Amino acid sequence: MVGGYTVSNTARPLIGLALGWGWVLVLRFLDRVGKGIRTAPRDALISVSTNADQRGMAFGFHRALDNAGAMFGPLIAFALLSAGLEMSHVFLLSVVPGLLVILLLATQLPAPPPALPVVSLPTLSWKALDRRLRGLILAAGGLALATAPEVFLVLWARARGLEIAWVPLIWAGASAVKALVAAPAGTLSDRLGRVPVLIIGWGLRVGVLVALGLAGSGALTLWGLFLAYAATLALTEGAERALIGDHAPQNQRATAYGIYHMISGLLALPGAVLFGVVWEWLGEAAAFFTAATLTGLAVSLLLSIALGAHRRLEGNTPG
Repeated sequence: MVGGYTVSNTARPLIGLALGWGWVLVLRFLDRVGKGIRTAPRDALISVSTNADQRGMAFGFHRALDNAGAMFGPLIAFALLSAGLEMSHVFLLSVVPGLLVILLLATQLPAPPPALPVVSLPTLSWKALDRRLRGLILAAGGLALATAPEVFLVLWARARGLEIAWVPLIWAGASAVKALVAAPAGTLSDRLGRVPVLIIGWGLRVGVLVALGLAGSGALTLWGLFLAYAATLALTEGAERALIGDHAPQNQRATAYGIYHMISGLLALPGAVLFGVVWEWLGEAAAFFTAATLTGLAVSLLLSIALGAHRRLEGNTPG
């Protein structure tokens, strides 16, 4: 985990020294490599550090802080640029919070308990995972395929009159909404259950996607739907990650998170390409309707998994 954060927080400030777009591309790639290295062990650490009845709250709190950073970071960068700093200097200054993060992780995490002797290391194996866990990961992957890239939301807003100067503000507003929604939604999944929260959140996302396809102009419609879509994304973030932790054996938890993020990441790219192709050929409404349909299919898959597990549980219960 520390290694992943170190890679990202080394590559990102170096963008300020880049000599051309090729260098920026390489450094952004390294930044995402760092994210890929750290995400699964970080989620596994959060999962094993919390009780099952607080796991949704823990992941929701993490996502809330992550989205708060996504809000304050661009605003601070905007303030620095407004004060006359060059863009390259802003990137170079980002080494300061990055270094603080690495020092915090390296020095302030509690010492782990003594490790038990390792008989064999778990493998990154799909078949080794529980059948229900595989279904949940596939449902989450289907959702990644169906997710409307947020940059298209900006294009949608621009087509309805949003001035370019307001783009950073509406983006910061979306991050603020995510930060406000993520922690309470994660806590709700501890009380109501993971699957109900996921079905509610994904179902609301279907409705917002349809509304985006049908929406007319007007500032209230523009801001309301943009922020509502951000809220539906945050509503399920904590519950998704907590659900993986609930069903993965402890010695396979990091592997399960690794496969979960791998499948979501692999399907996000073709999903974005599909969304863009439909947008280009058939129009923005068709793109949002396609995303809504795919999201509905992911909800149906999750429902079938949940109902199947419930039937098996009833079948194993003595009469």
